[in-house]
Amino acid sequence: MSAVYRNTTPPTIPWLSEGFFDFWSSRVHPLWTLRRPLARLVSRSAASADAVTLELQPNRHFRGLAAGQHINLGVEVEGRLASRSFSPTLLPNGRLAITVKAVAGGKVSNHLARGAAIGEVFALGQAFGDMTVPTDTPQRLLLLAAGSGITPMRALLRQLDAQGMRAPVELLYWARRREELCFVDELKTLASRHPNFRLQLLLTRDPQTPDARIDAHDFAGTAALDATRVLACGPGGFVEAARQRLQGQAASFQSEAFSLPQLPAQEEGSVQVQLLRSGRTLTVPRGTALLQALEAEGIQPASGCRMGICNTCVCGKVSGITRHALTGDYADEPSTPLKLCVNSASTDLALEL
Repeated sequence: MSAVYRNTTPPTIPWLSEGFFDFWSSRVHPLWTLRRPLARLVSRSAASADAVTLELQPNRHFRGLAAGQHINLGVEVEGRLASRSFSPTLLPNGRLAITVKAVAGGKVSNHLARGAAIGEVFALGQAFGDMTVPTDTPQRLLLLAAGSGITPMRALLRQLDAQGMRAPVELLYWARRREELCFVDELKTLASRHPNFRLQLLLTRDPQTPDARIDAHDFAGTAALDATRVLACGPGGFVEAARQRLQGQAASFQSEAFSLPQLPAQEEGSVQVQLLRSGRTLTVPRGTALLQALEAEGIQPASGCRMGICNTCVCGKVSGITRHALTGDYADEPSTPLKLCVNSASTDLALEL
């Protein structure tokens, strides 16, 4: 589905503060603000045995999104605002559909999946991410999804369906068991409607005939791989295995991970992190993502996707060496932007926080 954008520039009122306006206008209507994008929960439905789909109505300040992009959703849980990233499907009525899996110990996911009441209002970030497909040039695509990684693929497939699926598209969708698969009927309907679309549902813990994981999957049946663009989304380990299997064989490879891969344990001990703006110095473990380490110390930097895409958690690194969680690469350049969610400290650091 193509992107939808709205004119969201409000008039300037010098004597009226934004906070004052938003406080009183939201008493009249929960989505009325001067500039802030908000979204209201209007419905929920089961998506699988452990996931639900929430339908959200955004206000006029949300500029829309392209299929495959993400948004950050601000959710208040136990009196604290937390931000999490989701890849929504833009519905024909202008609403957003997000699918949430309740994770053990996950306060935000459990609140959204089980506790959020119809009518609850959430802070809404503008769309980000470039795992999109062009609307004007058909591409041969191989889509790889595991778990919640199916959500951007669903949005992309709806866009391609609207365009008539003009080039061959193959979706390989992994889950542990059949009851954990989402959107199965919708995906099968697409496959029956478009000869160009091939669907494989792969169950790694099927009691009768378990399918191979992606690191052992046979891609011999994928035609013209060297002319195919590969898009992969899922847990960090899944994405990294897909990269190792297909990068260099396919025409191009692009991925997004909603959890960080487990790198070899090369970091031990602790280091000192100096926060220059607050004047604090913390002792944090080496090898732990800086965002996670700071949160464990009661520091709450701005954050969003927690997977290195949205740039919400970027701060300035003044000095020190960091290790990138997705690549394992070390960086020692001073005075550079640093994504806290996907970097850990290897030496003492000085940060602009």
